[in-house]
Amino acid sequence: MSKKWLALTLKFLVSGFLIWFLFSNIDLGQAMARAAQADPKMLLAAVLVLFVQIGVGGARWGVVMNAIGAPLGFVRSAQLFYIGAFFNQTLPSSVGGDAVRVYKVYRQGLGLRSAFDGVILERVVTVVALVALVGVTLPWFLPRLDETARSMAGPGFGVVALGAAAGLWLLMTLDRLPETLRRWRLVRGLGNLGVDARRVFLRLRHLIPVLAWGLVTHVNISFCVFLLGLGLGLEITLIDSMVLVPTVLLIMTLPISIAGWGVRETAMVGLFGLIGVPGEGALVLSVLFGLVGIAVALPGGALWLASRDRGETMEYQTPDIENGNGATARSGGGEQDQTRQ
Repeated sequence: MSKKWLALTLKFLVSGFLIWFLFSNIDLGQAMARAAQADPKMLLAAVLVLFVQIGVGGARWGVVMNAIGAPLGFVRSAQLFYIGAFFNQTLPSSVGGDAVRVYKVYRQGLGLRSAFDGVILERVVTVVALVALVGVTLPWFLPRLDETARSMAGPGFGVVALGAAAGLWLLMTLDRLPETLRRWRLVRGLGNLGVDARRVFLRLRHLIPVLAWGLVTHVNISFCVFLLGLGLGLEITLIDSMVLVPTVLLIMTLPISIAGWGVRETAMVGLFGLIGVPGEGALVLSVLFGLVGIAVALPGGALWLASRDRGETMEYQTPDIENGNGATARSGGGEQDQTRQ
């Protein structure tokens, strides 16, 4: 069995095990009853919010591309972001859409460096904004926790914040690797990523708009989950969502499951349980969030069909960073590293 199929099999097993574990420890009858009582108006509102998110994501990515000197324009960046969202939902890998975006920008003629760095740095922006949003809202959220959870939340966030800061610093110094290593094309590519990272994060005229769009991203997604929670009759606040949902998204970046299924549900049940949300309610909330995401992303497939290059299929020749040539990313999930929402 090839490494790709082995990794895919392991992801299916992880997703399957987590879902089985949740279902075996939650009253499915109550979960089904709660799902049946969902307010259709709130479901529709959540769908509309996620449609807005496509434009927000495109704007966020477009600002990053402008910062590194490879402007896409809002319309084009939103189109490609939507196509990427479709592939993120339909491929087993939750970052398959990133590979597609790299490919499409590369084919558009903006160059391998711009294509790769723009997508990676857009992901980094979402993580930095995620940490910032949780840090700002955490003081209002802490009173919702019991004493034990409250004593762990502050130090836990501190560790995450320090890790994010260290990772960002490391990213911005990748071009300062030893000279002896720069004969490798991969190392030179990482060096270019470091240079572009400093353009995004060390220049205020770029940092302010990218962080603003990053914050809007997480507030918007949190608002979507909040609306779904209201529709299910769950006692949650928008502040609860703005702290817990970004944390769920951060956990979902672990590339161990199929498009985040299982991991998202486990994180939702565990984290929302801290504020008294019953397990079946958090499970239904997570499943609805996933289904709404799929429903919103599906039109991106039609957009891809309408705009694909001649002969282009769901087997992509994405640029290979080390060799500068095409590297296949199939609809079984390319294993591209993720940094995200």
